[in-house]
Amino acid sequence: MTTRIDTRFAELQKQGRSAFVTFLMAGDPDPETSLAIIKALPQAGADIIEIGMPFTDPMADGPAIQAAGLRALKAGMTLKKTLDLVRKFRSGDNVTPIVLMGYYNPIYVHGVETFLVEAREAGVDGLIVVDLPPEEDEELCLPALRAGLNFIRLATPTTDDRRLPAVLANTSGFVYYVSITGITGSAAADASQVGAAVTRIRRHTALPVCVGFGIRTPEAARAIARAANGAVVGTALVDALAKSLDAEGRATPGTVKAVADLAASLAQGVRGAAQAAE
Repeated sequence: MTTRIDTRFAELQKQGRSAFVTFLMAGDPDPETSLAIIKALPQAGADIIEIGMPFTDPMADGPAIQAAGLRALKAGMTLKKTLDLVRKFRSGDNVTPIVLMGYYNPIYVHGVETFLVEAREAGVDGLIVVDLPPEEDEELCLPALRAGLNFIRLATPTTDDRRLPAVLANTSGFVYYVSITGITGSAAADASQVGAAVTRIRRHTALPVCVGFGIRTPEAARAIARAANGAVVGTALVDALAKSLDAEGRATPGTVKAVADLAASLAQGVRGAAQAAE
């Protein structure tokens, strides 16, 4: 079964460029503004959109994304409302791939089979669930694949050649390489080290390899896009959103534009990598 993610990477390969992948938290700072921002991202140049599922105990996230999750939860965001957000986005865009990213607990509480049916119906294309290792594939990964969703796995600098085959066994869509050891937003990605890591992962899989964590500027995005099939930016976009809020943490007239403008400049960085290679 071909997903929107598979189709998008096939298109990008023909264009000879890497993907610009954005991450934002569902419902941050409120459901209405969150939808407006996500709707603005494809026009700003996002090729794939990752949407965070707010959770009370986000252990892999840095302070910025934790704060985004708390703002979303405070605004009443739930997993059901996250699926509604995707459904509303899909009413105007049926081509941009959507990946839900987060933790297993809210999915487990919702009910795996129910969640997968609803996610597929809403227009979700893939899942990244950071706290389910390959040993737990029967829990969600394999049911997700059967439901027609890509299950995207994380590889890290500490994932060695012995561990990689297990990580990649049931991965689909793309491989998400975490460029730094630690939480999101904690350091800058080193393009030279990333290039070597991507080359190593490609020895084990034909899937596209996207790189995230530590990409904050168009220049960094360009450097990563030269080395990988995609550059993922989350914390920088979440920071731009947070800086646009008022003193009470509410959206202002400049919130959507602040995120869209940064996304557009980062997208130009990613596209510049292809131009530089010509």
